[in-house]
Order: sequence, then structure tokens, then C-alpha cells
Amino acid sequence: MLAIAYEEAVRGGAEGGVPIGAALFHHDGTLLGRGRNRRIQDDDPSTHAETAAFRAAGRRPHYRDTTMVTTLSPCWYCSGLVRQFGISRLVIGESRTFHGGHDWLAGLGVEVTVLDDEACTDLLAGFVSAAPELWFEDIGGPPGEAQSAVRRSP
Repeated sequence: MLAIAYEEAVRGGAEGGVPIGAALFHHDGTLLGRGRNRRIQDDDPSTHAETAAFRAAGRRPHYRDTTMVTTLSPCWYCSGLVRQFGISRLVIGESRTFHGGHDWLAGLGVEVTVLDDEACTDLLAGFVSAAPELWFEDIGGPPGEAQSAVRRSP
């Protein structure tokens, strides 16, 4: 499942965007939607990878039987989406570069798995190093101003 999210992240980076990808799956493994962070490409601050995957999945009567897979720990905005719609599982490629709201979600009963995937870490670390101004814009400001700080410098 992470391979699909990672593929989206690579596509986003190749387009000049923030290389974060996500995919929403039914618990039986069926892919429901996939997406990538398109804030830069679409000039839309709300187009995060998780929201793009969620939108691509379309309307469902509920989301309790779904798993959100993302290459990076979700920001508070995307963590709120997981909470709001009752997504019961969250799989995270890495949380070293950015530690978002996944601890909060786990405390609310969401099953959270952090894979600590090197490829995900390397992809985003390269972006942060090459375009720190875009990265800090994406997370809401430099360390100390954002709700969560960057955990590791590339």
C-alpha cells in the first residue's frame, strides 16, 4: 500500500510540488483513491496528499472500514480529516522529517503504524534541503512557528 502513496509523492515532486503522497484503501486492500500534495501546482493551500486521496475516493456512507496510507505523518489539517470521517487505520511512511498529529489520532483510537521508511525520508529530506521556503510554507512556518517542528535536518 505504501508503494502507491510513494509513487504519488514522486509524481508530485516531479511536477515541482511537495513530494508527499497518500492513498485510501478499504480494509480488504481495495484502492479507493490516491493523491499527492498539489499546493504548489494548483495554487491551492488545501490540496494536501491525504485530502486529494480522500476526494478521489468519492462519497461513502462511512469510512470506518478504511486505511489512510501516507508517506509522511499527517499535519493537523489532515489529521482532522482522519478524525472527522472516522478513518480507523493510518499507515505512515515516516515521521522523522515531520511529526504531525498521529499521536493525537492514536490516543483517539485510530490504529497508527509508522513504518520509518528510508525512501520516504530521503525523498522529503531532499526536497526540504532544496526548497526550504516551500517546505516551511507547507507546514505553516519555520520551526517554532509551526504547530509541529521539523524533527530532522536533511
